[in-house]
Amino acid sequence: MREYLLVLLIAAIFTYVATTVVRRLAFVIGAVTPVRARDVHSVPIPRLGGVGMFFGFAAAVAVGSQLPYLSGLFESRELLGVLLGAGIITLLGAIDDVRDLDWLTKLAGQVLAGGVMAFFGVQLLSIPVFGVTVLPEPVLVTLTIMIVVVSTNAVNFVDGLDGLAAGVVFISAGAFFAWSYLVSHNFDPPNVFTTATFLTAALMGCCLGFLPHNFHPARLFMGDAGALLLGLLLAAATISMTGSVDPASSVAATSATTAFLLPLFLPVAIMALPILDMLLAVVRRTRRGQVPWKPDAHHLHHQLLKIGHSHRRAVAVMYLWAALLAVGAVSFAFFPPLITASVLVLLLVVAAVLTWQPRRRTPTS
Repeated sequence: MREYLLVLLIAAIFTYVATTVVRRLAFVIGAVTPVRARDVHSVPIPRLGGVGMFFGFAAAVAVGSQLPYLSGLFESRELLGVLLGAGIITLLGAIDDVRDLDWLTKLAGQVLAGGVMAFFGVQLLSIPVFGVTVLPEPVLVTLTIMIVVVSTNAVNFVDGLDGLAAGVVFISAGAFFAWSYLVSHNFDPPNVFTTATFLTAALMGCCLGFLPHNFHPARLFMGDAGALLLGLLLAAATISMTGSVDPASSVAATSATTAFLLPLFLPVAIMALPILDMLLAVVRRTRRGQVPWKPDAHHLHHQLLKIGHSHRRAVAVMYLWAALLAVGAVSFAFFPPLITASVLVLLLVVAAVLTWQPRRRTPTS
């Protein structure tokens, strides 16, 4: 655990420092977000924060490669593949932050980044359906790339308020870290040093280092460079862990039902909020006859502002839902399903009340 804590701290410190430099660079090269109809900020804000997060992640990888226990992860090429994929996706996002790219170019870049990771070994080896199902390698590679595309776009869609995307991803990564760390105790032989756990520790650090720059009122946006990077790292952790868990493990499940559902359900549940927002946006825009990638001001966070939440309160409500969904899903792996479900339903009711009954602001005289 101490090595993971060091990785988290290195990622956070390097991200914070690098983001300070990147903010100045953004003004110089014109990577500034103007005030648009769908935005909630009132002054132009520099973007490109994802570049700072990439440097934080790269520093975590460099330090991890020198640590006694984590260095064993570098005997394979998986983390090198993730680093290369992260570099590609960050460069793609950074170019888009400076000069808008068309959707097809961005999609091609996401596919390329996923393909590079798959080439270096970060790909699904099986899927947890009916126990463990091994499919032909071309199918598994395609599924791997699809996970990358969905994850990167899901985080990009939810990035609409100051501190929202980084906070939601931090919560998701934290839940994934807890699950992968504890479940890996049941590996044969037990081994808590896994690629997925390393990635989520570094990812939490990147988010922590970036958030001081991005809390409302934000001094810097992560831009596409950041949203795509965070989505790719979450996808890489998911891909690395999925298929590595024995569905019959006493830790991975507490009953036959959860043994079947958890390995398939957990990665989706942990990212439920960004995925839900993306799916709703696609359906909403398609029904209006628009292309799915056309931006609008009707995301979940926009709806919270419309019903009366302040900017910070809307972000806090989104954090609450992300935590309930992610932590609640992970809880099923370690506690009796009936008790877990009962507590989760109660908390969801409380969250619903807080969501739909925003605190009334006291009128000023």
